[in-house]
Amino acid sequence: MDRQKGRKAFIALCVSPAVILFTIFMVIPTFNVFKMSLYKWGGYSANKTFVGLKNFETLFKDMKFMQAFQNTILLIVLVSIITFALALIFAGILSREKIKGQNFFRVVFYIPNILSVVIISAIFSAIYDANNGMLNSLLSLFRGAGKEPIYWLGDQKIVIFSLAAAMIWQAIGYYMVMYMASMASIPESLYECANLEGASRIKQFFSITIPLIWTNIRTTLTFFIISSINLSFLFVKAMTSGGPDGSTEVFLSYMYKQAYTNSSYGYGMAIGVVVFLFSFALSAIVNAVTKRELLEF
Repeated sequence: MDRQKGRKAFIALCVSPAVILFTIFMVIPTFNVFKMSLYKWGGYSANKTFVGLKNFETLFKDMKFMQAFQNTILLIVLVSIITFALALIFAGILSREKIKGQNFFRVVFYIPNILSVVIISAIFSAIYDANNGMLNSLLSLFRGAGKEPIYWLGDQKIVIFSLAAAMIWQAIGYYMVMYMASMASIPESLYECANLEGASRIKQFFSITIPLIWTNIRTTLTFFIISSINLSFLFVKAMTSGGPDGSTEVFLSYMYKQAYTNSSYGYGMAIGVVVFLFSFALSAIVNAVTKRELLEF
């Protein structure tokens, strides 16, 4: 009995630091976000006015917030689909095909993930430069001289896609390496049997590779979709600051402006509550949609 109590006390002692830190830095701040969303407060004065759900009523009538919501959804869907499709394709090619310098390609693809968002934003801002950027210089070879340059970060119709390209480039290598590690654990005998049955490489990819690494795909997809909400804010802040005319505003950039620029801290926290609930709901939806029977080998 004493041994059992001692074991429980030891486990509690080991877990308590993490629980305390999680409570201080996660639970309490989250509770304060919910609390402050019910107040009208500038953030710098001692005067707080309780307004109940008025901030939320104003929020869902705010067309700029709705535009930020649409931009966030567009980036999540577009970046997630392209990133994971390319990561799986590249991982499949480098894992199954006999290509010289596979380790070299792993390193090259992974490099963008170790660079800071500020550096990546600076690189793509230089590439997108309307006058001296590499992208317009290459396009001028096909469009001819004297054509009006394309303003990749200044045209409201294409700027969100320019941001998406930078986010995709940053993320592909990380997930490609993860999938390559998962594919390496698949027995080669499964592919040999498929070859004997006359299955093509593409058929093997969708019938063997994808099902057997599906748990990894599901986990990384959920993680990436949620983290892309934060990642989109960093790219917007570094590359466009929400412009032109709010066309690249996303959840967190709009929340930041309201809370810390427009001195509407309570309103900004209301946006934070919506982002918090949206993230949980989206995570639950993704887990439900991607749930399937576990395959083992």
